[in-house]
Amino acid sequence: MASVPRPRVFWGCGRDDRETALCPRSGARGTPSRGPGIVARLGTSIPRGDGVSASEVRLRELDELYDALNRREFVHPDPLEFLYCYDDPRDREVAGIIASALAYGNVRQILAGVERALAPLGPTPSRFVGAADPDDLMTMYAGFRYRFTSGEELASLLVGVRCLQRGGSTLGATFAGHLTSSDETVAPALGLFVRDLVAASPREPSSLIPRPERGSACKRLHLFLRWMVREDEVDPGGWRDVPPSKLVVPLDVHMHRFARALGLTRRATADLRTALEVTAAFRRLCPEDPVRYDFAITRLGIRRGVRGCPAAQALLRRTAWAPDSGSGNPSGGQEERE
Repeated sequence: MASVPRPRVFWGCGRDDRETALCPRSGARGTPSRGPGIVARLGTSIPRGDGVSASEVRLRELDELYDALNRREFVHPDPLEFLYCYDDPRDREVAGIIASALAYGNVRQILAGVERALAPLGPTPSRFVGAADPDDLMTMYAGFRYRFTSGEELASLLVGVRCLQRGGSTLGATFAGHLTSSDETVAPALGLFVRDLVAASPREPSSLIPRPERGSACKRLHLFLRWMVREDEVDPGGWRDVPPSKLVVPLDVHMHRFARALGLTRRATADLRTALEVTAAFRRLCPEDPVRYDFAITRLGIRRGVRGCPAAQALLRRTAWAPDSGSGNPSGGQEERE
């Protein structure tokens, strides 16, 4: 059995004192991004004080948090790190759909589960899956188990991926084919993409791929889209035909609490309607990239050490938001499957 390429190490030792030291003490180190910074978007620097709108203050604080935390040294522990092992977008999307689908439970369990799932596929998972017989995939994963997910479900998902990538196509091309210029977000295309993926799978991988039409926030699917569409120091991208401006925030209970603390929503349930409302609020701040701040915000729930940096302290003081313990999943610390 081939072993999965180990995620490249971009982070330090992981101790809280090292994490705090990595936060900038004065000024912020910029990171590559498709979107302009705060000065370009608002046309001037923004001092605190009279005459400054609440949205301008939010934007400044979020941009400072992005500059401080949107770095690869803060990715671990996150299943996103597995995507850095693959330069070919076809391989990356296979790894990404697996990594995001298994992103529920304790983060250590998630990383171990993703590694076990990717191991049989070798360094070129798209080529391996494309050449494999569906029955062989079922046999290969017969002994696999990750919490609620059986090997049969995982193998079924890979068979569906195999079908959508057939003939030189990609998951990205299939998704982009469902996206129209009139769609405000990726939500309608996501429902059609999931329909195609499930229809191509011999068994519905229900613990891995939620159904958007049922109204859940579909956090894991939107996390996968963020990884594959955005391109900056953290998100590797690869799907150039899907604009970042249409992405939806991967909403879990922790991002929901933050959004309520920041005044971006008053809704009490972390469902699709709330995710769209929060996304619309972020879009008003950053129209070209409404999920720009997702990674930086979720670091506050995952890595306690980064909460001491000035950008995090300013935002936490103003919102009175208390991030949960960093012991759980990549979006903040508690098991969620949608």
